[in-house]
This record gives sequence, structure tokens and C-alpha cells, in this order.
Amino acid sequence: MICFNRRQMMAWIVLALALLMRTAAAEEPVCIENATIDELKDALAAGRTTSAELVRGYTARIEAYDRAGPRLNSVRELNPDAPAIAEKIDAAKPKKNRPLEGIPILIKDNIATGDAQHTTAGSLALADAHAQRDATVTKLLRDAGAVILGKTNLTEFANILAVGMPSGYSSLGGQVRNPYAPEVNEKGVPFVPPGGSSAGSAVAVAAGFAAAAIGTETSGSLLSPANQNGLVTVKPTVGLISRAGIIPIAASQDTAGPLTRTVRDAAILLNVLAVRDPRDPATKQLQRPADYTKFLDANGLRGARIGVPSDPSDPGNDVYYKPLRPVQAAVMRDAIAALEAAGATVIRANMPTRGWIGGPGTEAAILNTNPESATKNQPARIPAIYLYELKHDMNAYLRDWAKDTKMRTLGDIIAFNKANPDRALRFSQDIFLAADETRGDLSEIEYKSARQMDLRSSRTLGIDAYMSEHKLDAILFPANTGASIAAKAGYPSVLVPAGMVTGPAPVPPGTVTATSDKETPEYPYGVTFTGFAWSEPVLLRLAYAFEQATKARRMPPGVPPLASGCAPKTTAKE
Repeated sequence: MICFNRRQMMAWIVLALALLMRTAAAEEPVCIENATIDELKDALAAGRTTSAELVRGYTARIEAYDRAGPRLNSVRELNPDAPAIAEKIDAAKPKKNRPLEGIPILIKDNIATGDAQHTTAGSLALADAHAQRDATVTKLLRDAGAVILGKTNLTEFANILAVGMPSGYSSLGGQVRNPYAPEVNEKGVPFVPPGGSSAGSAVAVAAGFAAAAIGTETSGSLLSPANQNGLVTVKPTVGLISRAGIIPIAASQDTAGPLTRTVRDAAILLNVLAVRDPRDPATKQLQRPADYTKFLDANGLRGARIGVPSDPSDPGNDVYYKPLRPVQAAVMRDAIAALEAAGATVIRANMPTRGWIGGPGTEAAILNTNPESATKNQPARIPAIYLYELKHDMNAYLRDWAKDTKMRTLGDIIAFNKANPDRALRFSQDIFLAADETRGDLSEIEYKSARQMDLRSSRTLGIDAYMSEHKLDAILFPANTGASIAAKAGYPSVLVPAGMVTGPAPVPPGTVTATSDKETPEYPYGVTFTGFAWSEPVLLRLAYAFEQATKARRMPPGVPPLASGCAPKTTAKE
């Protein structure tokens, strides 16, 4: 007979309880489809899951809902090395300085990866292209322990190929669908756009295909898909996140940024990605705090001054709020009421005309040759700097980053597309053709003038003047309506879900769309906080307080959990 003294008995009881708790924890499912980064990290640390299991779980959801079911088509290519990378992380001792260790992340397919994955920008011309090395963003994610799960689909070349191309369409990847309203018309065009051009990244996060994703923006390509898919995004100050290794549009406005389900997750990713990089001169001026998450305060709206650029008594200048449909206006009224209830002071005043309207020579007229556009053979006006910077920056990327492709210049891509019109030119390539007519060295006086006028209108006469006059902490825009002025200025914006709407979503004139009077399911609508350069800490504080006060985000209804024991979860108020 074995006898135990009291101390031994207590030790055995403690051990038994620990084993029981560990067993119970192991049996508790990890519901990945709506989990935050912190929740996944806790589950990994507790042994309730492994990185390899997360990769398998997200891959299963991609197979069920992206490749089958509603066929959202958001993930263009899975990383064949992801399972092995995850297993290697699981086998190693955890490192405290790797804040994303074992967390699966998706990245937009215009961000270079120096591995087996392709980097294509959704173009058939670059279908075989790989990158010589990781983009700086990719390397920072890997260094932080993230598992790059795959590449997401996008509007081809980030929506700079053709006038009126539908958001989320690429000749290589096809059409991305909105998970809240995935129906398309007979031509495959969505009734509710997924937002562009980081459509695949946003749809994938909304549908629970990864913990988070990285997209890019030149003017609205983070804010638009985040708005359409009920996500949080940070369109950072140009220079906060390196663009080295990202297939470009225009260096003066291009940036990468996170797409996440919560403000805290976005702050965690900013901590990883906001690093000076000698390969991107814009990052030389970088200003950031040690930890963005320290600014997240549920009471962060108290005492804040928020500008609402709307004055109904001056309708000619009420360009951001006046065009809203009644259902959108109702969301904004509720959002403004929530700001005031949380202690913010709201100042209503129109943006100065010279700020939002731009200046002479800031736009260029090109002929719209898109065969499916309602404005075919009519002039379309686009920002002039895009034409000049596109050729210069694209040629530099193809020269310095691309491999396994014969495409060495913008002209080579144009020639490939012309040789394969049935597959590559459904919506034409009129913007590429116009850009190829520039010198490609940024020497034209017209370019230099357009850039200076953009800065003068958007900064000096626009955001700077408006915020200084009214002593504001931020400007509140409906959805992504303020994307252009902030993009030209290079200033930051944070978008956060605010409510749900139905009916057609606004698109630029001439864009190929499904019928505009279609009844639709509910889909998300957000608000954007915009501020001065390097004001991300302030904007995150305001957005976090708004998020906590409203809890407006909902999961898409058509992508339920696959794991047993994971009931559909929502962060919206009941």
C-alpha cells in the first residue's frame, strides 16, 4: 500500500487539476474565423492550437468559401511553403521579440515575396513572374514570426490599367466577390463591389481566411475595400511603411497598410511595419511611437474636436455629405451622435473649395476605350501625376525586383496585352497607353507643376487650413469619400465600421457596374478619421474609442464556422 503525506497529497491534487485544465483547454475549439491576433497568440501559448493547425484551418475555409460555396475568389495563390514554415515555428522555442509568431497573414499580390509564390499584380503578362527577394513589408512580417499564407487577388495593377475596370477584377485572378453580397450579373460583375483595389485582402479578412492581410493604396485602395467589407484599415502617412518591393502606381502617394477586424490588430501590425528603410527614401522622415497599442483608450474621444465637412447652408461645397443616400446619411447621423455621446465636440463646416477641387493641371484627360463602360469613347480625367510616375516607377520595379519574366518595361506589358487581347484586354489598357507616352524620367514641367499643385490644394489650402482653423484632432469622412484629398497630401486615415446599408454602392463615373437599382443584402458602411502627417496615434485612439462605443462590425452571414463548437460570432451590439 502506497501512503502519501499531506504535502505530497496536495502536490498530486494540484498536478491533477492542472492536467484537467489542460485537457479542457485542449478540447475548447479555437474559432479562427473571427479571432483577433491576441486571441490566436493566447491559444498558441496555451497549447490549444498550433501554427500548423491555424494554417490548415484557414486553408479549409479558403477551400470551402473562396474556391467553393459563394466562390469569393479573394485568394489568388496559396503559399506552398506555409505548412512547413508553420511546423518549423511550432517546433522551435517561442521568441518574445516576435509579436506575430505563428500567425497566418495574407498579402496583396503586388507585394514581392522572394519564394515560390508569384508576384503578378493580377496581370497575365506577369503570370510567371517571381520576385528576386522579399519586399521590405514581407521581410518585416517574416521577422515578426508571421506565416505568409498566400497572395490575394486585386484589381489588376491596383486599378491603373484601364478606365472603369470593376473593383476586384484582374485578367489573371478573375473577379473578387463581396462576402456580404456575393451575387454577380450575367457578365460576372458584382451588384455590390468588393472595393478596390485591395479587394482580395479585405474580402479574405472579412470572411475569416487569415488573421489579417496587407493591402496597398494610392488613393482609396485600402479605405474602399475596408469600407465595403466591414474592416479596420490604416492608410498611413506616406513614408511610415516602406514601399520597396511593391509593384507601384505613383511613389508620391503609394503606401501599404493593414486590413484587420479590430483597431487593436491594426495597431499591432503598424508596430511591425513602421520601420525606416534605406530602400525607400520616404521613410527617412518617419515619426512613430514605440508602441501604437498604448494609445488605444476606450475613453479616447473625450475632449476631442472632430470636424464634419458638411454645411447644408452651402450646398455647392458640401461635397462629402450632401451626395449620401438616405441609408448612408442615417449611419453617419448615428456615428456623429456616438462621437458626441463619447465626449467629442463636433464642428460642422465645409472643406475649403480650393482644397478638394484641386488646381490647374492636376488632372489629365485620356480617351476611355473600355468596351464595357457606359462612357466609352469619352474623355476620362485622372490624376496627372499617375501617368508620369507610373512609367518611371513600373520600369524601376521590373528592372530591380522582377525575375522569371520577359516583361522589363511598361511597354513590354502593353505589347503582351495587345498580343493577347481576348484574355488580357477585356477592359482595355487606356491608362497604360497614356502613361507610356511620357518620358519616364519625371523631367516634364507638367508633372512637376501637377505635383506641386496637388500638395498646395490638399495640404496648404485643404486639410492644413481646415484643421488649423477649427483646431481639430481629426476630420470625419463618410466611408472612403475623403480618400483623394488625404492621398494627395500623403496624410493618414483610419477607417472603422459604423453600420450596415443596402442598395447600390457609389463607384467612379464610367466604371463597369451591375444594375444600380438592384435590391441587395445588407453590407457594411464605415467612417474615416483623417489627420495631419504622422498622426496615426491620435487617429487610432479616436477610432478605437468609436469602435468600442459602437461595436458595429458583423461577420458575413454566408461564411459560417467550419469547426464544431464555434457558433457564429458577431461584435455588433445586440
